[in-house]
Amino acid sequence: MFTGIIETLGEIVNIEKEESNLHLYIKSTISHELKIDQSVSHNGVCLTVVGLSDGTHKVTAIDETLKKSNIGGLHIGNTVNLERCTMVGGRLDGHIVQGHVDQTATCIGKEDQHGSTIFTFNYSPDLLNLTVEKGSITVNGISLTVVNSKDNEFSVAIIPYTLEHTNLGNIGIGDVVNLEFDIVGKYVSKILSLRS
Repeated sequence: MFTGIIETLGEIVNIEKEESNLHLYIKSTISHELKIDQSVSHNGVCLTVVGLSDGTHKVTAIDETLKKSNIGGLHIGNTVNLERCTMVGGRLDGHIVQGHVDQTATCIGKEDQHGSTIFTFNYSPDLLNLTVEKGSITVNGISLTVVNSKDNEFSVAIIPYTLEHTNLGNIGIGDVVNLEFDIVGKYVSKILSLRS
């Protein structure tokens, strides 16, 4: 489990394709502290550390992950948001995040508000995921608060600190991000759909 509070950014330094899998090599300030078999969130995708070397760590994304997330579109030099699992007894500063991306979304708006930046994202309604006003959403692994919730669109207001310390600062119109919808909301939606 994660909280959506990004620890650091990692840089993709190598990518290897093996059959339908993608091996990613990431250099970061926490890579030297990681252990083999440890779960780490990469842009909101929970991936297992399978290799360590000289301040880099290696993870493998399988075909299902590549279909559901933006991981397959990463290139050498791109940055990813990194978060290690929540420790039992630790603070839940964001919200409950599983590291299971539900779908991707496209940035359709980025507006400087002279103190914050408003991002607007559009996603396919086909999977019946939903947001609620002032509810939680995970965008590229970042726990954020929804504003202007619509059927297949929502916005988030980003403070300068978050813009500087995550890869949202690199996101522009047309870029694809990972979404994980609030787990509590997903269960409530499922229960209500079974009653109708």
